[in-house]
Formats: sequence, structure tokens, C-alpha cells
Amino acid sequence: MKASLTLYGTPVVPGVSYAKTAWSRSVPEPEETAETIPAESRESEKNHFAASADAVAQRLRDRAANTVGTASDILAVSAGFAADKGWRREVSKRIDSGTPAVQAVAQATQMFVEIFEQAGGLMAERRTDLLDMRNRVIAELRGEPEPGVPVPDEPVILLADDLAPADTAGLDPDLIHGIITRLGGPTSHTSIICRQLGIPCIVAARTLSEVPEGVDLIMDGDSGEFSVDPDHEEAEALARIDAERRRLAREWHSPAQTKDGHTVEILANVQDEPGAARAEASEAAGIGLLRTELSFLNTPTEPSVEEQVEIYSSVFRHFPGQKIVVRTLDAGSDKPVAFASVPDEENPALGVRGLRTSGIDMGLLTRQIEALVQSAKRHDGPSWIMAPMVSTVAEARWFASMIREHGLTAGIMIEVPSAAIMIDQFLEEIDFVSIGTNDLTQYVMAADRGNANLATYTDNWQPAVLTLINHVAQAGIRHGKPVGVCGEAAADPNLAAVLIGMGVTSLSMASGAIPYVGSRLATVTLEQCREAAAAVLEASDPNGARQAALAVLNG
Repeated sequence: MKASLTLYGTPVVPGVSYAKTAWSRSVPEPEETAETIPAESRESEKNHFAASADAVAQRLRDRAANTVGTASDILAVSAGFAADKGWRREVSKRIDSGTPAVQAVAQATQMFVEIFEQAGGLMAERRTDLLDMRNRVIAELRGEPEPGVPVPDEPVILLADDLAPADTAGLDPDLIHGIITRLGGPTSHTSIICRQLGIPCIVAARTLSEVPEGVDLIMDGDSGEFSVDPDHEEAEALARIDAERRRLAREWHSPAQTKDGHTVEILANVQDEPGAARAEASEAAGIGLLRTELSFLNTPTEPSVEEQVEIYSSVFRHFPGQKIVVRTLDAGSDKPVAFASVPDEENPALGVRGLRTSGIDMGLLTRQIEALVQSAKRHDGPSWIMAPMVSTVAEARWFASMIREHGLTAGIMIEVPSAAIMIDQFLEEIDFVSIGTNDLTQYVMAADRGNANLATYTDNWQPAVLTLINHVAQAGIRHGKPVGVCGEAAADPNLAAVLIGMGVTSLSMASGAIPYVGSRLATVTLEQCREAAAAVLEASDPNGARQAALAVLNG
């Protein structure tokens, strides 16, 4: 396409958008000041700071309560930053020495940013969230509008260095037609929210700063290409094709099946009752991933069995007679739970997380299972329970025995490469598996999934990861046991078709992605899905895998 400037990033959400650009708002870096606050004004300055931090923390909590999926978890953690006692002490200490609140906030936050960066891994990923929290508190102190996503009068393509959870949680897909970020990766919160909302998205576009505000831009979420000042007629034609894709998604209804009638089980990822209500209103055939972390993240103490029963039952009630797959507590790493995580781990992504937390407190797991058993008794549909971060056959056998003791169906997440490699032995011990593609990709590629510099490694279309997924799916066929995918890869309509072609039996995703996947599957045959899967396994890089699949699926 003829254009004045064409650039590339990592594609994460498919679709074509054509609109003017709009950059996200930022807060200017706090200026250095030699001003010293008089002693008699310091208590008032500390009170002003505390009120501002409280206001920001409460807004983030409110957004977390009205958001579903991983984004809600991230928002809850961000709210925790604004309420953190250690951070607040550091700010107050600086105000006590005479530093104005704005500069005290900047200095204290920078201290924590450096600590997080030195820790590396998932801790370093939170740098964006810390700085976003800092900017919101500073804006509150100054009486300025909250920084972040602008509210345009007409549809735009949003450009940003990166977007914090508080930005992405409130996106309006009627006004934000596409998103391109300079940082981020395929499993960043920006990518996850865009998939939920069906907004085309490109991340890790390192030369994005070359694109100015207010210019016409066309972006392709399938290829990662975006162009400034393209040929208007050609761009409009491509946008119309994508508008048709969106129309088909809006009009799609379950049951999900391929063009030739092969039934596909499409389920929803949820984490709480509001999310379950949204999923119920979608075309989901059940719940493929009930994250149980939220009830643990928002409390300093473990919720009682009775409290857990009420939380789980409130979700189960929305899907009477339908399958619900529950994941036991996945604490640790990027989801720190005060009473279930090991503090100051040097590499938390490879540390005590998921099922491994039972080694710290076995009762935490047994009490959760007790609550899930009670909730399942109130549910008249299938109740399946799976454990995260299972690494050995012995762990799978042990977990399955605990679940089957109560007459429930036992499974595990396939996130650790050892489980994928030895899948035949694992399937002899459990009833089903669900592939968590986010973590599996991170571990297979030895690449931090939140590191923008490694975004090409953590692309969902990495052939090495898809080869392992195919290996697991084929083992499921041999053993006659279900193999689901509940990671972000399931929400990519084209990749979903490939997964079905590999032999995956169910796909679970954010409810907003369901119509896009369902409507795409309705346009292809099972044989096309199988041919696309075979073509992908011959590819040597993510872009080659995408193009190979599209050549078959669009043929």
C-alpha cells in the first residue's frame, strides 16, 4: 500500500482499523525544586498526600470491581501500590524533611522502581504500573485531570508508549478502533483487554514515536504492519472488509461449529460473579477457567471455607446444568497473595507458585477443595477441578486422588514444559488437561512474557510452542481424554481454528472474544483447520506460521 511511512510491531489482536491517531496523555515529570516546606505546614502536606493516594487507590479498586479476567487482578494489585504502607512511609518521611508532596511521591516511587528493576523478571514488569500510580497521585495532588487515555469525539487509533491497567480497563471500542504501543508483549494487560473487547492491537512497535498526533493511519492486527497517510480508497476498502468481520461476530449465535458441522466447545474465562453474569449473557457453553485468585488477592487473610463456598456458588449459579472448570489458587509470581507467597524470591516466575504453594500451607489447598466440593454439590452440571503449575507425574497423581476422593473430575494445567513433554504419562493419572498458553510460551521460549524487547519470542504463533500443543492434543486423542486451551491463544480467531485442527477439544476465553472466534470457525471446515495446523507445524517463525494458516483458512 502506498503510504508516507510504514512501520511494524508484534501483532496480538487481529483486525484492520483506519482512523486518525491519538496519543495517550501523560503527566510531565515533576520538576526538581529547592523549595522547602515550613515545619508548620508539613502535617497538612502529609494529609493532602494521604487523601490523594486514598482517592487514587479507591478509583483503582472500583475499576477492578467492574472489570473481569486478568485485568481485574492487575488493577487490584495497582490499587495495592497506592495503598502500600512502605511506599507511603517513604513519601511521608520525605515530606517530614521538608520536601513538597509532589517531589516526595516522585522520589519515593523511583526508589521502589529501582528495587523492582533490580529484582528482574515479573517484578521488573510492574515498573509501568508503579509509574502509572505515581502519575495518578501527582495529578490528584495538583488538581489535574487523570492521565491516560483521551476521550475523543470521533473514532481514533490510540498510540502509547505503554498502557497501564487503569487505562485499558475503561476502553470504549466504539471510540478506540485500534491500539499500538511501543512497549508491551503478546500477554501484556493491553493485549488481554484488547482481545476481550475485540480491538485490533499491535505491541512492541519500537519506532512508534515517529508517528505524530492526528494523522490518518491504517493498522493490520494480523501482520503487525501500520502505515501513515495511506491511500484513502484502498484503506477504506480494507476497513470495510474488517467491518464485515465485526458484523458477523455481532450476529453470531451458538452452538459453535465449523462450516461442515463439527461441534466446538467454546467456554468462558471468569473470575467472579459479575464476570460470570457477563459470560452467561454471551454465547459461552460453560466456564472453561474459573480463576479463584480474586477472593484471595483482595484480603490480608485467607477467606473461610464458608466465604469461599458463597463466592464459588455465586458463579456456578449462572451456568446451571453446564460444565464448569475451576482452577485452584494460582498464587505467587505476578499474583502475590500475602498469606500464600514467598517474599523476596529472586525469580518468582520459577518459584513457589500455583500448586507449589501447598508446600507452604497444605491446609490452604485442602480448605479450598472442601469449599469447591460443597459448591459443586449445589451445581447440577459437571464440575471439573484442575491444578496450576503441575510439573511432575507424582504431583498429578496426588492432586487427582484428592479430587476423585470427592467424586469430581480431576485435571491439570499444562504450563510447564515437563508436563507437555511427558503428556502420555500425565494423562494416565488425570481425567483432562487445559493448556495455559501464556505461561507455557514463557517457559518454552525462556522469555519473560511482559518484556517488550522479547515480544517476538512470546508470540502465540511461535512454532516451538505450537508443536508442543499439537503433541499434547494428539496424546489426548490417543488416550480419549479432553484437551482444552484456556490461555490467550484461544481468543485469536485464526489460531483457534488451528488449535481445533490439532485436536484440541475446547477453547476457553474472555466472553468478549467468543463471538469473534465462533464466527470465524463458522467460515472454515474441519479439514481446513487440520490443513492449517499441518502448515503451521512446518513454519520456522511466528509470521510464517500466521501466513501459512491464513493461506489455508482464507482459501
